[in-house]
Amino acid sequence: MAPNPVTSMKPWFQTIEDVGPELNWGQFFEREQPVEIDIGSGRGLFLLNAALQHPQRNFVGLEIDYREGRRAAERLQKRALPNARVIGGDANRVLDQLIAPGSVDAAHVYFPDPWWKTRHHKRRIFNPEFLDRLTRVIRPGGLLHHWTDVADYFAMVCGLMSGSSTFQLCPPPEEREAENDMDYQTSFERKKRKLGFPIYRAMWQRV
Repeated sequence: MAPNPVTSMKPWFQTIEDVGPELNWGQFFEREQPVEIDIGSGRGLFLLNAALQHPQRNFVGLEIDYREGRRAAERLQKRALPNARVIGGDANRVLDQLIAPGSVDAAHVYFPDPWWKTRHHKRRIFNPEFLDRLTRVIRPGGLLHHWTDVADYFAMVCGLMSGSSTFQLCPPPEEREAENDMDYQTSFERKKRKLGFPIYRAMWQRV
């Protein structure tokens, strides 16, 4: 019998059901160290590079598209990275039900789906409820990173964040030249920058 493609990729790819009712970071990663979450991790370029560059930190991607999540996990599995994982499923459910309050050091939300049509804006992940979820899981002093190539989305997010009493705006990271095709924050950033599109960046600290 052929191995189950999900089971064979454990622990690098797990579904919400695999994880169980709550996340214990020490057991999930088999080592206790600061945890950062990548919401909408896609093909996992950020997870891969971050885990390689910061072995003293744990990184977990949340990806609703199982196919993309497995592609990301394959990258991690090939290098047998102990500090990077992908959870397949609805990120809002993970934030609400599985992650303990104040147990995350940073959250990364890069190039979320813009849902272009006005009637679809309600589907955008950034909204007051999402901000409440981040407030609950990010520890005081922790960081929220957001990048997008969509100006009106960026303006919407900044407007939402400016009304928050739980996050303080920090100077954004400066754009730098990539040394190679793997030296970008995400695959989407690579595509957009090569086409000459501006990237809007912001960072906030949990107070």
